[in-house]
Amino acid sequence: MDNPTTTKKQISSWKSIIGGDILASGFFRRQTKLLVLLMLLVLFYIHNRYACQQQIIEIDRLKRELTDIKYDALTRSSELMERSRQSHIEEYIKKSKSDLQIATNPPYLIK
Repeated sequence: MDNPTTTKKQISSWKSIIGGDILASGFFRRQTKLLVLLMLLVLFYIHNRYACQQQIIEIDRLKRELTDIKYDALTRSSELMERSRQSHIEEYIKKSKSDLQIATNPPYLIK
C-alpha cells in the first residue's frame, strides 16, 4: 500500500493545482516570461488556424460562384449564337415585313 505521507502529498498537490497555489511556486515565478510567451504563441496558432479556415471557406464559395457564372455565360453565348444565325435573321426580316432583302450576289472585296 501507499505511504500516508505519499497520499497526503498527492492530495495536497491536487489541491494546490486546482486551487491555483501551484502558480505561486518558485518554478512558475521564475518561468513567468516563458509561460506568457508560450500562451501568446498558442493564441496566435489558434487565431491563424481559424483565419485560414475562414479563407478556405471563402475560396470555396467563390469557386462555386465562378462556376455558376461560367455556366451562365456559356448559356448566354449559345443563345446569342442561335439568334444570330442567318436563317433566324432571315425569318425575323420576313416576319417584320421589312424592305430588306437577301442579297443575290455574293460579296466581293474592294482593293
